[in-house]
Amino acid sequence: MNLKKIPYGLSDYKFIKTNNYYFVDKTKYIEKLENLNERFVMFLRPRRFGKSLFLAVLEGYYDKYYEKDFEVMFGDTYIGQNQTPEKNSYLVMRFDFSGIDINDVENDFRAYLRIKMESFVKRYKLNI
Repeated sequence: MNLKKIPYGLSDYKFIKTNNYYFVDKTKYIEKLENLNERFVMFLRPRRFGKSLFLAVLEGYYDKYYEKDFEVMFGDTYIGQNQTPEKNSYLVMRFDFSGIDINDVENDFRAYLRIKMESFVKRYKLNI
C-alpha cells in the first residue's frame, strides 16, 4: 500500500508532484488569472494557506526552464489539459524574502539579490 503524504510546509511544486504527495489541483486559476487582464494581482491569504506553493505552480507553468518537465508536473491537472499560449514562455526569477536578517536588512537584501541574479544568469545561460 502506497500512502500519499501531506505536503505540510512544502512549497516545491515539482517535488510534491514527483514524490507522492497530495496536491489539490488549483491550476484552473492560472487560466482565470490570464483572463483577468490585470497588471498586478495580490494574494491575500493567512499563513499556511498555500500562497508560496501556488507561486511555485505558476513558476513551473510559465518558466521556460521547466518546459521539459511539463508533462510530469501538469499532465494530470486542469491546466495540463487546457494549456494557454503563455505556457513555458518566460524566464522567471522567483524571490523569497522570508530569510532576510532583520538586524542587517540592507546588507542581507543586497547579498540575496546578488545570489538570485547570478543564479538566474547561470540557469538561462545568459551572456550578460
